[in-house]
Amino acid sequence: MIPSDEDLTRNGLEARGAGRVLILACGALAREILAIIRANGMDHLDLHCLPAILHNSPDNIPGAVEEAIAARRGAYDRIFVAYADCGTGGRLAETCERLGVEMIEGPHCYSFFEGNAEFAARGEVTAFYLTDFLARQFDAFVWQPLGLDRHPELRDMYFGNYEKLVYQAQTDDPALTEKARDCAARLGLSFERRFTGYGDLAPAITAL
Repeated sequence: MIPSDEDLTRNGLEARGAGRVLILACGALAREILAIIRANGMDHLDLHCLPAILHNSPDNIPGAVEEAIAARRGAYDRIFVAYADCGTGGRLAETCERLGVEMIEGPHCYSFFEGNAEFAARGEVTAFYLTDFLARQFDAFVWQPLGLDRHPELRDMYFGNYEKLVYQAQTDDPALTEKARDCAARLGLSFERRFTGYGDLAPAITAL
């Protein structure tokens, strides 16, 4: 479950005035970013997440990010955008540059979780990726939005060119691994698990 604003307040991570750093993130990264913050005792960082479902309409991400920055900018000395390009075709980077805020490098979270350099070197074009978040939320973010729960015959149209499902594990959780393995079976793909941890996300956050 993605932490709500109330949860973040209760955990002492809501904005507390100037002199602080805001991480504006995709909701799919909330659990991981909170874990990095707490593991490193970075009490000067606050987190605000936008709905992860924005990934189903990436053209809306730049506008949503800009609106969130405008609403919170006055309370912070620095804002960091924890989104990669995420299908915006460079528009999110243009928005961040225009607004003078930093963002994480990479084309998408699958790349920075694995490490942008390593991901690019693999050059995989027939792999479908899951993270911990997507393994948990596969039905809500993949199966149902694509209509596969109602029209399983669409499987070949969406996934006919894929050969394997790669589960990029942020945590060593056997139950999540089994969920990811089941997702591969439902899609008719071979299964590979890679323990990536937080990849390039961790140094990007700790550098703040």
